[in-house]
Amino acid sequence: MIHSIGILTHILDANIIVKLVLLILAFFSLTSWAIIFYKLRYLNRAKRENKEFIDIFWESKRLDYVMSAAKNLGYSPVASMFESAYKELVSLKKIAAEDKEKSLSEYDTKLNGSHLVERALKKSQLSSISKLELTLPFLATTGSTSPFIGLFGTVWGIMTSFESIQKAGTAGLAVVAPGIADSLVATAAGLFAAIPAVIAYNYYTNKVRVLVNEMDDFAYEFMTIVEKQILKD
Repeated sequence: MIHSIGILTHILDANIIVKLVLLILAFFSLTSWAIIFYKLRYLNRAKRENKEFIDIFWESKRLDYVMSAAKNLGYSPVASMFESAYKELVSLKKIAAEDKEKSLSEYDTKLNGSHLVERALKKSQLSSISKLELTLPFLATTGSTSPFIGLFGTVWGIMTSFESIQKAGTAGLAVVAPGIADSLVATAAGLFAAIPAVIAYNYYTNKVRVLVNEMDDFAYEFMTIVEKQILKD
């Protein structure tokens, strides 16, 4: 309690530049923590719904049933990929029927169909990756810039101490202590903002990488099924 009061006193007594530095660092820190809690919930749910969808996909023999299940799994990037691919498959059936009426070659129909489904999967995957990585750059920015912002406050506090020495004509502790205290508070604030952001960024980047791998695996498996089905038809 005493330490908290002391730190608060240093903040209130700090000069305007140091206060501005601390305000900027407080913004970075609070925003980072908001992102940390949001991404924890979002990525955990995406992972859970991915598993749920993949289980449904392999257990079901009807794509229309899988499509109905996918609509209820809005956080799953794999489910989103399937929705896009399934819609493309439905459109492909209509196009294939029209192609036959126009006497287009069966080979061209198969080739174009496979390409369109693969493109739909890729487009949905890229969109899902963008959503998963959203706000992560802010954590990286906080982790890389906050220590330097705190360092600026440190340098300014030391400059204030030297100015106090010059005005007082002595280097006593009572003269230099306020400026040194301001600089240490700024340093601590910079590290407090940066360390959690760096840890969270690395942790969430790894979780996103796992989800991307799951999307890659699903895209490969799904395209294998689609190509076999098209060739069979």
